[in-house]
Amino acid sequence: MNTTKKIAGAALAAALGVTTLTACGGDDKDAGAGSGAAPKTVTVVGHDSFNPSKEVLKEFEKQTGYRVEVVKSGDAGAALNQEILTKGKPRGDVFFGVDNTMLSKALDNGIFTPYEAKGLAAVGAGYQLDKQHRVTPIDTGDICVNYDRQYFTDKKLAPPQTLDDLVKPEYKNLLVTENAATSSPGLGFLLATVGKYGQDGWKDYWSKLKANGVEVVDGWEQAYNERFSGSAGGKKAKGDRPLVVSYASSPPVEVLFSEPQPAEAPTGVSTGTCFRQIEFAGLLKGAKNEAGGKAFIDFMIGKAFQEDMPLNMFVNPVVKDAKLPEVFTKHGVLIEKPENVAPDTIAKNREQWVQAWTSLVVK
Repeated sequence: MNTTKKIAGAALAAALGVTTLTACGGDDKDAGAGSGAAPKTVTVVGHDSFNPSKEVLKEFEKQTGYRVEVVKSGDAGAALNQEILTKGKPRGDVFFGVDNTMLSKALDNGIFTPYEAKGLAAVGAGYQLDKQHRVTPIDTGDICVNYDRQYFTDKKLAPPQTLDDLVKPEYKNLLVTENAATSSPGLGFLLATVGKYGQDGWKDYWSKLKANGVEVVDGWEQAYNERFSGSAGGKKAKGDRPLVVSYASSPPVEVLFSEPQPAEAPTGVSTGTCFRQIEFAGLLKGAKNEAGGKAFIDFMIGKAFQEDMPLNMFVNPVVKDAKLPEVFTKHGVLIEKPENVAPDTIAKNREQWVQAWTSLVVK
């Protein structure tokens, strides 16, 4: 996931690269180093869209005395690969950002130390995919087709709502999606079709989608902010595709970053096209500050962190009683029946599915 990439605001934080966020001044980051004292810093390795607010990290630091250093490592796939390469000698204490599409890869490579987080009972059971507690669910989001409301109003055409709709003649040459081999949302959309049509039917569906003029680009940024006609970036770039694979959280974010904020989001969500992503954090094997890493994982499933995520990382909480901000409840949409594919099924088939998809759709 270029997650978060997830949406426009997270991209701004990506430029920071490695960021140290502290609650208190002073130069005691490594106080006690070499003297046997416990480390004062917790290092969190994540993808570029790991962007909690300074305020919420200061709250953690106030509660525990640990300062937080965030090491950003590109998209989720690249970040995970780096941790696999440095297994046993990790760059940090906690890794954030592995999702259910890549979970088996992380677990099979043994990069995490099992830890059952305090407060895990408050996390929805459906998000807890690893019974050995090598990873802890932190957030969730749905990859869905978004549509340009103005386009469909002007054309007096109902926007598509299901995967079946997308192959109908009236939607020919309207959809842009990301490459499943290079993009997390692209892979998620492929998995949505596997979930819907099964291992025997998804290729036939993509043959129809290709015949109906689907456009494929490398990543989310190009698809959403250049080719999609409904986003603020797409309007500036004169994008001409009124359908794009993005996230269910995209419409609230379009409102959030508009000035002035519109009464209605300019984009909508085709609710029958979605695949649910779940992101996890884990305690890295060989962590220098294991105690601090455990404390941070506990904090991430606490209410303060969970309620901070929507406006800073543009994802949804996994804790049952966490509240969403008004812009999400007013302009967002609840996906009641997203497509899902079991992590072990993804693990067994992901590479061959992507190869087959590439041969069928791109080449």
